[in-house]
Amino acid sequence: MKKIDNLNFEELEKAMVDIGEPKFRTKQIFDWIHNKTVDSFDGFANVSKKLKEELLKNYEFTKASIELKLESELDETKKYVIMFEDRNVVESVFLKYKYGNTACISSQVGCKMGCHFCASTKNGFLRNLTAAEMLRQIYLIQKDTGEKISNVVIMGSGEPLDNYDNVVKFLKLINDERGQNISMRKITVSTCGIVPNIYKLADENIPITLAISLHAPSQEKREEIMPIAAKYKLPELLKACDYYINSTGRRLTFEYIMIKGFNDSLEDAELLCKLLKHKLVNMNLIPCNYVREVNIKPSANLDIEKFKKLLTDNGVNATVRRELGSDINAACGQLRNDFLKI
Repeated sequence: MKKIDNLNFEELEKAMVDIGEPKFRTKQIFDWIHNKTVDSFDGFANVSKKLKEELLKNYEFTKASIELKLESELDETKKYVIMFEDRNVVESVFLKYKYGNTACISSQVGCKMGCHFCASTKNGFLRNLTAAEMLRQIYLIQKDTGEKISNVVIMGSGEPLDNYDNVVKFLKLINDERGQNISMRKITVSTCGIVPNIYKLADENIPITLAISLHAPSQEKREEIMPIAAKYKLPELLKACDYYINSTGRRLTFEYIMIKGFNDSLEDAELLCKLLKHKLVNMNLIPCNYVREVNIKPSANLDIEKFKKLLTDNGVNATVRRELGSDINAACGQLRNDFLKI
């Protein structure tokens, strides 16, 4: 049976026409689903019993539930394990900043990319999430916290550009002014570098922030920790990034996990400067999380600061990501893995 919360406005309008309803019903129903975020037909207060019965014959809601929640004692971060009706689970995180509330959501169940520093990939890839399943993560977080989400990052488990069509549909649904109306400029999509879909996304002309997981300054080092780098070489990736910047006029973010003794030397920083100097980019330095399975350890704070200084001294805009929820393993994949073991 079709999921009514996975329909965009145009698809919902066609559905109304197909069952003999006037088009104005579309706005009422879309409002209940994506603005008021009800999750059952009984919640449609201004819709006739006859129409509800007709909808029940043809449609259902995406079912999801919070199975586990951890709350940080250091800040207001909350981490969730969310289960869907097929009993697959993903992680989502609520992060509170001065500029607003951020939801970090997943785009796939598991991940096939195999990045060595990421816990999300350790149990393999199971399936893509639908647009509605991505929306449901946000709706559940808002209901649980009682707070409005203003920013979204698709940085949970999965590779967003490997689930391209569902992710783009999600972006348009969450941005729809008749629903949550979250600005595209407050949404970040993180990719490890699916080059053909970077070009495709550039041509969509959606003003999101694109974050590229770089994590190493050379092809050789990148291949050591990111299997996808063997398929899409670093020069090819950087060419796609240039196309994205030139096509959209948007600043790119490069994410760089700082791994002790691997990619945190001043020589590595100098190589990065050569790669990124004069580009419209921001380098986001991220102290890596300890991943038990591969014994990866974070760089020392002093080494990170020296690394950052060398970048900024050479004209590369760089920041160090503020760590939130460190006491609840707020990094992607860790909580889900522990939940699956249980």
